[in-house]
Amino acid sequence: MPATALPPSGDLPAGPKICDASGMAEIHRMFRAGFGEARSLIDGVREGNTAHAGVVADHLAMLSTGLHAHHEGEDSMLWDTLEKRAPGCQPHVERMKAQHAALLVHLTAVDSALPTWRASGRAADAAALLTALDGVNGALDDHLGDEERNIVPVMERVITQTEVDALSEHGRKATPKGFAFFQLGAILAAQPDGGAEWQRKHLPGPVRLVWRWIGRPKYEANRAELVGDRPA
Repeated sequence: MPATALPPSGDLPAGPKICDASGMAEIHRMFRAGFGEARSLIDGVREGNTAHAGVVADHLAMLSTGLHAHHEGEDSMLWDTLEKRAPGCQPHVERMKAQHAALLVHLTAVDSALPTWRASGRAADAAALLTALDGVNGALDDHLGDEERNIVPVMERVITQTEVDALSEHGRKATPKGFAFFQLGAILAAQPDGGAEWQRKHLPGPVRLVWRWIGRPKYEANRAELVGDRPA
């Protein structure tokens, strides 16, 4: 559904910001980048190479799990609160709900198509997956910018930092076991500066060292596996 401009009747409550919801755009960048390159990753798998297909399928499943959790958190923890505290935001909330429902159809199709392609690595089995991914990308194009323009400014005036942090924690808890460094690397790589500011903002010094010495090498090795089987 297309974005609409904020009406002048109270969608943006008066008063100062009481939280920092910039993390919404930060995580959105990962979803844009990750799903945006999905077709290229799939096309880079040689016919029948199930080992490489498995690596790519694991990556796409990680992204799907993350997006499911991101939206489930908003559906269960954000929309009702926004409507109660900022009634003028109700039209935007209803549009967000409709966009989530539309995106869920495509994301569920991705989940359904992944196992067949993972098992065969064949182009014929990738067709349904690619169609589903095109649907996800189209729905993300409609949704993410709309949410950043019309929901985040309201959040920052009526949602507490504790509530914003709870949304973030909901998403982190959904990260598949063994994929934390891969997901962190994807978030960092999607930021305009490569993630330097994100690290300073979100990671304590000791954790940044763990990332530098352990996490980043694991992430880079995984990236090499993701893209390393492209035909000459």
